[in-house]
Amino acid sequence: MEFSYLGHSGMKVSKLCLGTMNFGVFTDETDAFRIMDEALEAGINFFDTANVYGRGENAGRTEEIIGRWFAQGNGRRAKVILATKVYGDMHDPMDGPNRYAGLSAYKIRRHLEGSLRRLRTDHIELYQMHHIDRNVTWDELWGIFTALVQQGKVDYIGSSNFAGWDLAVAQYEAKARHFLGLVSEQHKYNLNTRLPELEVLPAAENLGIGVIPWSPLDGGLLGRNALNPLNVSRSAENKERILRNRDKLLAYEKFAASIGAPQDTIALAWLLANPVVTAPIIGPRTSEQLQESLKALELKLGEAESRALDEIFPGPGGAAPKAYAW
Repeated sequence: MEFSYLGHSGMKVSKLCLGTMNFGVFTDETDAFRIMDEALEAGINFFDTANVYGRGENAGRTEEIIGRWFAQGNGRRAKVILATKVYGDMHDPMDGPNRYAGLSAYKIRRHLEGSLRRLRTDHIELYQMHHIDRNVTWDELWGIFTALVQQGKVDYIGSSNFAGWDLAVAQYEAKARHFLGLVSEQHKYNLNTRLPELEVLPAAENLGIGVIPWSPLDGGLLGRNALNPLNVSRSAENKERILRNRDKLLAYEKFAASIGAPQDTIALAWLLANPVVTAPIIGPRTSEQLQESLKALELKLGEAESRALDEIFPGPGGAAPKAYAW
């Protein structure tokens, strides 16, 4: 396993991050335990979850599964760099009018305590804002996050789904308070979703923020079975996306065959080659999918392969400000 620093922090994490969103939804607890055991054995020390995972009224179920896995002992908790998130609705009537999406200091404190309880731990290595909340000032946000770090409940703060502007403001406000600020930004970024290259990635690189791409396979669109007509489990929305991107996907399938690697492996390897990327989040539903994802660490794409992929999946035309100015 390869490791890299998480943004401008001194903490090293594995180059693949284990996403757990499927645990308790599509993956039962027994299989989830097996996947986490195998991930740890393979050297993946970076696990990502969120308090809302489990879906709707079952929000918190995924954290509970991870907590029961930690409770098995054998050093599991000590070996894992754990990331979770706060922002969404936990469907807790005790939250009252503060149950809905948001990031007040009141809600952050309450929801962190809930995550710690479900995860059966006393601290979180990376606590992430799941979305920006522009109704809350940075005075309030950095105030509560500073307190949580000082209390030892949280080590580092990250963001998710922030714009480049949000990252810049967050770091400016953190520096004014002599606080480390953000060390990571979790963002949707993949071969077919390259708009972040215009603002988010340049901002993150300049500000020392590690990028953690979610949906590296674009919801399965970049997987090896995207064009398989026998895949009847697709939603109507996914079928429409496949039709809309069919020419790209056919070219991508041909490219994958030419270099002898499956599409999903290529998509992960392409992200891993980007120095701004800390670790793509893989979300295996099965042990087999986890083992396939690990193969991306072995695939190194050359300049010719990268150019071919750019032709199939063109980016936004360059980073800011050049993409705007000329």
